[in-house]
Amino acid sequence: MSSNKIIVKDGNLDKALRQFKVAFAKSGVPSELKKRRNYEKPGVKRRNEKKQNIQNCHKRNRRSNRNNK
Repeated sequence: MSSNKIIVKDGNLDKALRQFKVAFAKSGVPSELKKRRNYEKPGVKRRNEKKQNIQNCHKRNRRSNRNNK
């Protein structure tokens, strides 16, 4: 695991905390914890991944259609 270092500048702890939260979320740890909290059967896992891929595809199509107008 890479170590995320956040430097507190001018005693601004609130800003440093926000930066830490963003860096922590980008590292993927919260989503990995969520996945590992409950066991998911392989069939359910495949179904959820397929559903997620369909949603992402729709999202990409909406974005590309918006840019083409």
